[in-house]
Amino acid sequence: MAQQRACAHGGVLVMRNEDLDRSRCKGEFVEAMQNDLGWFGLRWDEGPDVGGPFAPYSQSERLSQYQAAFEKLQAGGFVYPCRCSRQDVLRALQAPHAGEEEPIYPGTCRPKGNPVLQAESRKLAADEIGHSIGNARAENRMNWRFRVPDAETISFIDGHYGQQQFVAGKDFGDFVVWRHDNVPAYQLAVVVDDAAMQITEVVRGADLLISTARQLLLFRALRLPAPRFYHCPLVRDEAGIRLAKRHEALSLRALRARGFQPEQLRESWAHPMNSC
Repeated sequence: MAQQRACAHGGVLVMRNEDLDRSRCKGEFVEAMQNDLGWFGLRWDEGPDVGGPFAPYSQSERLSQYQAAFEKLQAGGFVYPCRCSRQDVLRALQAPHAGEEEPIYPGTCRPKGNPVLQAESRKLAADEIGHSIGNARAENRMNWRFRVPDAETISFIDGHYGQQQFVAGKDFGDFVVWRHDNVPAYQLAVVVDDAAMQITEVVRGADLLISTARQLLLFRALRLPAPRFYHCPLVRDEAGIRLAKRHEALSLRALRARGFQPEQLRESWAHPMNSC
């Protein structure tokens, strides 16, 4: 992911290697990503390959910071342990398995009454997280969810789409911040990194608009400054389907192999109605 930091001489573009998915993130993939983006025309000022004042820029090397943030959420009563799998959530909602990408959590494991965690939950946190990121007991398969403030409207101004509003508990539910495989979820990791790296502007796809609402709650709970957000329209194929891995979308490398030039792609993607 690329972010920007404002400074007296303009913007500083930051490349962050979000490599927390251990099964899919390998060194050769990172190198290929950097080569492809460089071919496309992106030049970053800070990143895993060039360094910078907020190194390391690979998330797999920043786990202690995520753990500290999680423990702060846990101490403040913002999170609770959850044994529900994605399939459990879908079954509880009587939703089809091919339905929504992120079904709203029905609250199966949510503590009743006061949201502050009780002693039993605190003990579970110690057992599951511990002082070593890698020592979780896999048999427990424990996720940790952030408890959203029900019915609160989360508002922000998007740089492209303008005023945005999402209602907690209606548009999105309690979400995972620490996964059962003992690594932080995307929502927590990017919030911690954006604050630590002093990111002031984030540009990303429109499919992450609702994630911004979740992340704003985390920024608030952790008492961290939030950046500004700009969400871009998604690039789509001839059928109007957004480019994504599950739809066998064309990668930069595949397009390059087919003879496309960076200038062609930048022009086409600057106008989402056009297609490659």
